[in-house]
Amino acid sequence: MITIIDYGMGNLRSVQKAAAALGKSVRVTDSPVLIKKSHKIIFPGVGHFGKAVKELKARGLYQLLKDKIKDGVPFLGICLGMQLLFEASEEAKGANGLAVLEGNVKLFRLKNLIVPHMGWNQIRLQAPVPRLQAKNQRPKISPLLKNIPDGSYFYFAHSYYCRPADKGTILTTTDYGRGFASSVNKDNVWGVQFHPEKSQDLGLRVFNNFLDI
Repeated sequence: MITIIDYGMGNLRSVQKAAAALGKSVRVTDSPVLIKKSHKIIFPGVGHFGKAVKELKARGLYQLLKDKIKDGVPFLGICLGMQLLFEASEEAKGANGLAVLEGNVKLFRLKNLIVPHMGWNQIRLQAPVPRLQAKNQRPKISPLLKNIPDGSYFYFAHSYYCRPADKGTILTTTDYGRGFASSVNKDNVWGVQFHPEKSQDLGLRVFNNFLDI
């Protein structure tokens, strides 16, 4: 079962429609019983970091999501869903994220640029840290970004950006007054700051890549 987590925030139906366009059957739910049975999880989000944490805990999903990730279930966090993978955010001091990834979430403080960062922007592929990589061997591309060209445009809408402690988890960066991590990966967990469901054909390709993992 593929589930889209409903915690009262996010473009749930848009994500569901994107999956349906790919011929995939997914279920929007906040049921712990159904989520426990999931073999793949999509975690979209639009809203406030602290309120999202509160909703997850109120619905009995906070620890459950951490457990599913620990069990190795493929997990995709989108926008706020990516930010919640980290330890904390300046948006809600005192609220603990899922802490699947080390690092925090910072507010854009930009001169002469509008916040939120909203609209189309490019992603830049980052070569993975060359651990145990043979000499002259080309770096492996994350399966999430299969057939996604460097410099591709995706749609963004956010005022906060993720700052991973481990730079080796960064898949892509994007520039908006400063460079920031626009997608990340650690083991079975992926996060994207952009909105695939609003990013036309390339966004559908990202969803299809995840659903094929």
